[in-house]
Amino acid sequence: MTRRHVVLGLCSFTHDSAAALLMDNNLVGFAEEERLTGDKHTAAFPEHAMSWLLDTAGLDATAVDVVAYNFDGRRYLDALPATDLYARIPETQERAQPRADSFRKVHDRFNTRMAHLRERFPRARVAPVLHHRAHSMYAFASSSYDAAAVLIVDSLGEVQTTTIGNGLRLHDGGCRITITEDITDPASLGYAYGAVTEHLGWRRGDEEGTVMALAALGDPTRFRTMIREAIPITDHGFSLDPRCFPLRVLARDYPRVSAAFIAATCPARHPSAPVEQVHADLAAALQERTEQVMVHLARRARTVTGLRLLCLGGGVAANCVAVGKIVEAGIFDEVHVPPAPGDSGTAIGAALAASLDTTRQAASGVAGRCYLGPAYPAVQLSERPRPGLITHRPTAPAKHLAIKLAEGNTVGLFHGRLEAGPRALGNRSILASPLLPEVVERLNATVKFREPFRPFAPVVLAVTAADYFTLCQPAPYMSIASGVTDLTREHIPAIVHVNGTARVQTVTADANPFLAEVLTEFAALTGHPVLINTSLNVKGKPICGTPDMALDCLTQSGLDALMLEGWWVSRC
Repeated sequence: MTRRHVVLGLCSFTHDSAAALLMDNNLVGFAEEERLTGDKHTAAFPEHAMSWLLDTAGLDATAVDVVAYNFDGRRYLDALPATDLYARIPETQERAQPRADSFRKVHDRFNTRMAHLRERFPRARVAPVLHHRAHSMYAFASSSYDAAAVLIVDSLGEVQTTTIGNGLRLHDGGCRITITEDITDPASLGYAYGAVTEHLGWRRGDEEGTVMALAALGDPTRFRTMIREAIPITDHGFSLDPRCFPLRVLARDYPRVSAAFIAATCPARHPSAPVEQVHADLAAALQERTEQVMVHLARRARTVTGLRLLCLGGGVAANCVAVGKIVEAGIFDEVHVPPAPGDSGTAIGAALAASLDTTRQAASGVAGRCYLGPAYPAVQLSERPRPGLITHRPTAPAKHLAIKLAEGNTVGLFHGRLEAGPRALGNRSILASPLLPEVVERLNATVKFREPFRPFAPVVLAVTAADYFTLCQPAPYMSIASGVTDLTREHIPAIVHVNGTARVQTVTADANPFLAEVLTEFAALTGHPVLINTSLNVKGKPICGTPDMALDCLTQSGLDALMLEGWWVSRC
């Protein structure tokens, strides 16, 4: 029998651990470890995700030919030659040597990690992949484009923070990703946004979306000049002023904002302290500058590549308002953001890159897919699966769910394969009617346990999206903030944020038949094929990836019920 070619892609040892599996150049699946363990942003080796993938493929670890890792840690040493220069500049000299030492330490740690992988997979070749190449491969491969500009913006990949390139599908079945320009550390938009997120009292690398939401309540004029000087735009991109954002040291005990930044803005906010207007104003100035920089980078990508389609990736691509500004600017005919634009998605990108290097062929099964994780179609529930809960199986589950939503219930939906990425896309979601005026307050206060200014995203049937939203392209992965129509403002204002936008998800029956049926049934009852769609979790916990996690979410929150693979689970 012909031996299968098996590539295991890993994001591990840093944060957002995940695994992806290619078999004979076809994507078997992908899963983020946190969804299977409950440990949000875990850095642990993705044991559960890997085991599920290998079991699904009918393989064991000895069948893996290539282990593709989402960093090439040898490139951390590229940061060292600048040490002498930074040591001579007054604003950076204090951190010059600690920065060099920290990059060298990460390089050494990388070698240890690679040795661990070689020991764990003795029959496999371990292939480190340049981080931004992994981002670029996934961003492009997950699109349906034959050729596109590729813009990656994150905090740090080895020494790169921003790359511009192009992707091309070749006639012989191959694929080529070419990075033509890059911006390197210390210029990092992700670093700056994370630094201010932390300063404002939220978790860096987790709650940047909260700062984005808060920005709509602020006045950017208060700190506009200061933030523009801290993040100046250049001909080819941007830079950071070290007087505001000190030189990066890869260690937790080095603050990311300076005393001068604090003096010019506000003291650091404790996470439990009230959110004041000064915090909203700082968030607004940061968000405004982020949008300006992202649009500038998109224009640069258009100029450099000459292409009219754009693929965006990296953590900053999760800033849906900035993505919306790029779309509105009309620089490109269409903009694509993959379902997992952050580091977890680089597990897929690393596998794609390693497979391409081996086979010279582009992998299949990536474009247009977001439901890539475990499913539990055969799950069986007892009549009382938990104290206080009771179950039954409705004969028409989509219609039953739509009726309950129209009646005002907030319902968790656990159906089909687990989504990839940070957005719930209808398989691990909390759904609610947007027609009820108190729904946002109730969801924030009793279900999600999060800040009252946080908005909730809508999901709409793609065929009717233009009636409610001004976005002129598909948005299947809830990646783009869109303007809304008068119909939306009049009938479903609950899904409109203070800034007049909504982070919309458009759904087709081909992509998600069950969710499309629920929306159709809800429209028959209410006249509107639009629902509130937020992730099936509570604040501080990952999206529920297993039935037990979903049942825990029901018992520990203010959800009215849970639709779990056709089982209706409600309170007694």
